Amino acid sequence: MNKDKPRKTIFHVVQHLAPGGLETLVLDMMNVCSKDHDVYIISLEGTKQDAVSHWPKLRKYARQCVFLDKGAGIRVQTIRYLVKLFRQFSPDVVHTHHIGPLLYGGLAARLSGVACRIHTEHDGWHLTQTKNALLQTLALKLVQPILVADATEVKLSIEQHLHRENIITIKNGIDCDYFAPADKTWARKQLDLPLDKRIVGCAGRLESVKGQQWLIQALPMLPHNVHLAIAGHGSLRQELERLVFTMQLQDRVTFLGLCCTMPTFYQSLDLFCLPSLNEGFPLSTLEAQACNVPVVATSVGGTHETLCPHLSRLCPPADAAALAQEINALLVMDRSAFAHTLRDFVVRHHNIRHMVAQYNQLALGASL
Repeated sequence: MNKDKPRKTIFHVVQHLAPGGLETLVLDMMNVCSKDHDVYIISLEGTKQDAVSHWPKLRKYARQCVFLDKGAGIRVQTIRYLVKLFRQFSPDVVHTHHIGPLLYGGLAARLSGVACRIHTEHDGWHLTQTKNALLQTLALKLVQPILVADATEVKLSIEQHLHRENIITIKNGIDCDYFAPADKTWARKQLDLPLDKRIVGCAGRLESVKGQQWLIQALPMLPHNVHLAIAGHGSLRQELERLVFTMQLQDRVTFLGLCCTMPTFYQSLDLFCLPSLNEGFPLSTLEAQACNVPVVATSVGGTHETLCPHLSRLCPPADAAALAQEINALLVMDRSAFAHTLRDFVVRHHNIRHMVAQYNQLALGASL
């Protein structure tokens, strides 16, 4: 470690440490930073036992995670607890993600005298609601953090709805060593997926905002040798399974549940699809392309900022026919001339080590 850069104590604060893009990003940031700094994650909601049970990946980081099991509604005692915790550990940086952590973690950090308070907004669509915008404005005035947007679209939304200036944009990154190409046949065997089909994959929480229902509806418009693999879990699992049954697509769709080794999932695919109705700056599109898998995604939030302009494609949200058209166009395309284009795009523009370096500059007081 460079002697000119002493070891720091960094706390990230999230709402609920459960499988998701933001939460995975924070884990990756902790993983990258832990060599040089003492990094912890505070989850306002949930317990450690439940979190590890639902997301086994957390077992490796359990010592660095604190769960407050906060109930619904305002909990003043949570702020008091965090003030006490921060005074005990004297963190150099408290980094909050989204509005709840900003209110609780950010306010506690200011009350306990933490000098460097960073807040990152990961999407802008929630700010279109007046109540959310007013609450966010109040929280930012109370906490006075360095304000970061993870996408140009998010920055524009903050400027429009919160009338804020001096917003720094630091785009999300992924671990490009972890997400890398591998043998497709081997990957399919690990997941028990068909070896003789063109496989389109989708990964994310099984919730209406993620739009999996539109991808299922697009499947009959694609050639019969196209198989759909859906990774993730959520409250709509049974509803989506009923839709598959109603459309008589049982032999063309595989529900994988929560995948513990996401690189293997991407490596098994011919194409990745993100059919979301709302997004901030998604990681799944970057992860797929880092594995050299092309992407079709809906044009929402900052998704377009994550796509390689030479190969991956956008289409309107909530439009099964448009999804089918773009998926088919990519499946039939000769991509031999672009063998490494997708991965090169991610490595060059969205490597997590570059992202972490930018945040470290903020913590050191340097301007980007």
